[in-house]
Amino acid sequence: MRAGMDTVMAQVVRAFGYIKPHCAYLFCNKRGHRMKVLVHDGLGIWLCARRLEQGKFHWAKVHQGESVALNPEQLQALIQGLPWQRIGRQQVVTML
Repeated sequence: MRAGMDTVMAQVVRAFGYIKPHCAYLFCNKRGHRMKVLVHDGLGIWLCARRLEQGKFHWAKVHQGESVALNPEQLQALIQGLPWQRIGRQQVVTML
């Protein structure tokens, strides 16, 4: 997870062709407890990093180059380390 802004941007362009405005691109380390988020907010591009002290982020099972669409509530839950796949209609986590 040492990649900086230019490296992460190059990875997104290599995988998707361009950086789409108003989208977030998420990256994690092998252990799953560190995340970087690249966002094009329409005005510029920013990179944010997050590390969980305990546990892991709940990542979707996708293959390299595939994308997963998340609504804002699911993205917020993922960034907080919550099981975002279980976000219900009322934007709350439903534990099964």
